[in-house]
Amino acid sequence: MLFGIEAQTIYFFTLIIIGCMTIIYILFSDFLDGFTDGIPFFNPAVILAFITITSASGFLLEQLSPFTSLIVLIISCIISAILSTLLYFFILVPLKSAEVSLAYTEESLEGQVGKVIVPIPENGFGEVVIETVNGIISKRATGYDNEAINYEDDVLIIEVKQGTLFVKKYYSPFK
Repeated sequence: MLFGIEAQTIYFFTLIIIGCMTIIYILFSDFLDGFTDGIPFFNPAVILAFITITSASGFLLEQLSPFTSLIVLIISCIISAILSTLLYFFILVPLKSAEVSLAYTEESLEGQVGKVIVPIPENGFGEVVIETVNGIISKRATGYDNEAINYEDDVLIIEVKQGTLFVKKYYSPFK
């Protein structure tokens, strides 16, 4: 009994209130993250998860175990601390450090297949377009063995030097 209310009732209402706050936080987390960026080790998602897990395990332990309310609170806090730590280090930190980038390196183009959009003359330059998950990239190209390559021919990128693609005509076994 705390303030004349049974412990399991407190756990139950805490679970409902914090569960609703968690849903609201999920909906407005991008907006709220701007306020907490300057505070290290403060993550509202972890705090809400800690309270939610504590109240859920406290409610269950009050209902199903013979322990006193103080022991139930201690066990619930330990369980919640372990699960919240795992949530933080194995889910939230990797998600926060993951970046979505549209950048590419020239080395990442090697081995890809492109299509000639400006014909490549013998001992000259043309242009090749490469479709990647990041979008369409258009680059200057020359024949790897200085051969001529026609418009709309598929080419394999052999090497990239100083922004120029060195390509060979590519014959797809699936065409």
